[in-house]
Amino acid sequence: MSLLRDRPFFAAAVAHFAVDALNSQRPLILAVLSVPLGLSNTAIGLVSTIYTFSGSLSQPIFGWLADRLGPRWVATLGVLWMAGAFGLAVNLPGYAPLILLVFASLGSGAFHPAGTMEATLRGRHHLAGRETTAASFFFFFGGIGYSSGPVIGGPILDRWGPPGLILLLLFVVPVGLNVSLRFAPPEKITKKRVEDSMPMKARGLEQLIPFILLTAFRSWTQAALVSFMPKYYNDLGYRPSFYGVIVAMFTAGVAVGGVTGGWLADRYGKRVVVLWTLFLAVIPLALFPFFSDTDWVYIILPIAGSLTGASHSIIVVLAQRMMPGKTGTASGLVLGFTFTSGALGTLLSGYQADFAGFNVMFLTLAGFTLLAALLAVRLPKE
Repeated sequence: MSLLRDRPFFAAAVAHFAVDALNSQRPLILAVLSVPLGLSNTAIGLVSTIYTFSGSLSQPIFGWLADRLGPRWVATLGVLWMAGAFGLAVNLPGYAPLILLVFASLGSGAFHPAGTMEATLRGRHHLAGRETTAASFFFFFGGIGYSSGPVIGGPILDRWGPPGLILLLLFVVPVGLNVSLRFAPPEKITKKRVEDSMPMKARGLEQLIPFILLTAFRSWTQAALVSFMPKYYNDLGYRPSFYGVIVAMFTAGVAVGGVTGGWLADRYGKRVVVLWTLFLAVIPLALFPFFSDTDWVYIILPIAGSLTGASHSIIVVLAQRMMPGKTGTASGLVLGFTFTSGALGTLLSGYQADFAGFNVMFLTLAGFTLLAALLAVRLPKE
């Protein structure tokens, strides 16, 4: 049976699309609110950090709950909670939207480990031995949601401002309800946890520490780019409808690269794919600050996104293999750490952008990607 014809997997994938479509509105909303609220780059970085911390630090807990209670209700409540908090955030004045956006991120934190658990187990059932490909398709839908979200949200913000974004909930709420109907019932989770038995692949600190640092540097680069590209282009005088498309091009590249990377990893090995994609990503990232105001950006950003995104599903599957039988917990831990390190990096990059300028910040991110590529040498060969 085709993976996309499997109803639980497809429900998880579409819900991932919806959740990340809402997540992608945060940089646009902050860029629009930066003028009336007087938000500096540092303040934007701080809000983005708190937002990401709220969603990411809670993910191991929600993953643990998904392992024991099943992912159905954890994922469902996550989507609906996020929709409700987001709907309030875009309709209240003053600084209230900043607080409610943080509360909305808890819904994202609940959905991601539960959705990843359901999608990975369903994919492992239908694509035996190719779980990285299955995980990459799940993350592909999230990446498409994250990339298309700004394309939709930018014009809405242009026309109606933040309150207009409540239109997105007409899609998100039904998707969340569909999760409750399609995900596997709790009584089947015990069987799945027995099936989810894989050997430890990373042995010792000599492989674990490079894995952690690689994950952190890669996440830092992606998170800072997505968070500050809207502000960068806003400072240059561009409108939200323009920089919404710019961000979408990068995140679309991340989504396509994730699927390609998962497919390549199942055929040629995880380490070689992570190493070479990150190494090649240094080139477009280093070129971006010099060509950001030219038509070359339409080529540079998708390439940079695809190369940095190719290793995402590989990292998640490696983490799952390190914790046999605990797919939800492992997913929550690695995704939580990914988002947390990205948030911390965004905060530090905000300071750097305020004091040294955006160009220096972008070149620094290219340097971090090079470090991540060098650390990939220490990943397990298998």
